Amino acid sequence: MKFEIIRSGSKGNATLLFIGNKIFLIDMGICLKTLNETLNKYNLNLYDIDALFLTHSHSDHTSGVKLLPPLPIYCGEGVYDANNINIINAYEEILIDDVKIIPLATSHDASPSFGFMFYEGDDSLCYMTDTGYIPDKSLSFMVNATYYIIESNHNLKKLYQTNRPILLKERIASDVGHLSNEDSAIYMSTLVGENTKQIFLAHLSEEANTPELALKAYEKKFKKYHIDLDKIEIRTTSQKESICGGNKNEL
Repeated sequence: MKFEIIRSGSKGNATLLFIGNKIFLIDMGICLKTLNETLNKYNLNLYDIDALFLTHSHSDHTSGVKLLPPLPIYCGEGVYDANNINIINAYEEILIDDVKIIPLATSHDASPSFGFMFYEGDDSLCYMTDTGYIPDKSLSFMVNATYYIIESNHNLKKLYQTNRPILLKERIASDVGHLSNEDSAIYMSTLVGENTKQIFLAHLSEEANTPELALKAYEKKFKKYHIDLDKIEIRTTSQKESICGGNKNEL
């Protein structure tokens, strides 16, 4: 299992996942040029993508879907309108050849919205962004994953210091908004286990966060809960460049 987080943030989201003999795209809120540049690195093209998984309907996750060739799309009802839609429901298993996928409920102001668990043998990837909190049932599936791509959107103090309208600030900080650095770190301190190798902090706000603040929040919480930081690689994602993760022997 390997993956490339092509972009992550309010300007656009897309992650390319290589799992089993399949190539999946998670969200498509970027331009076609950026996606093609990533595919070209692997000597692939758009027609090599086996399926697209959409987390929710917001444009930073769906704006580029119309640019893709027809391919199976997995999403909640009403998220996207096309003839090639496979409607998904929270916690109902999807099986594509030998790859198991479980959609996880999230809490966002675009219903329905989902995170995903992807499984390949003993390895698993948890993809969880754009949620104000993580429902308990979703958390039960997220324990001891090998890889995590999890939201760490804002520093709460910095969020309220921005020039954004107060209603927007309150929406972001609400239960249907986005996870703060601190909340993300608290969740992860209860989820990581012996199998966990990498954590990628996703959807960082350019105005209300910095990579340094996100990583500092994780360092503080993990030390508090006596989690060995030397055993887990923690990195931040970007709205401007891609980052690779997964099995280093496959990269």
